[in-house]
Amino acid sequence: MVPKPWGHETIWASTDQYVGKILHIKAGHALSIQYHNTKDETVHLLSGEIIYRVQNGPGQGDLEDVRLRAGESFRITPHTVHQMEAVTDCDVLEASTAHLDDVVRLKDRYGREGTSQP
Repeated sequence: MVPKPWGHETIWASTDQYVGKILHIKAGHALSIQYHNTKDETVHLLSGEIIYRVQNGPGQGDLEDVRLRAGESFRITPHTVHQMEAVTDCDVLEASTAHLDDVVRLKDRYGREGTSQP
């Protein structure tokens, strides 16, 4: 388990081609507004409710809110600006390519802008 300012993550699978994580996000907390240059990921909400904020395309303005409830999934392709915010305590299953350090943080509540640090 890796502590994060918004909760914690558990990496349950890791190969040269893919990574599987469970993100536990505490109610009212949010991950950074970010994008990935190469990383392709799909999230599946195991429990709780999140607001997934997504930009429709490069330079396409404001992020749109997409509410996900338990049992729903969402895919994020490279260069898509996105953010997750927990409405309730959440457990999110994430499957992605193995580019763990490919995170460009544009805005972050916890002061981690521009980094790929935890």
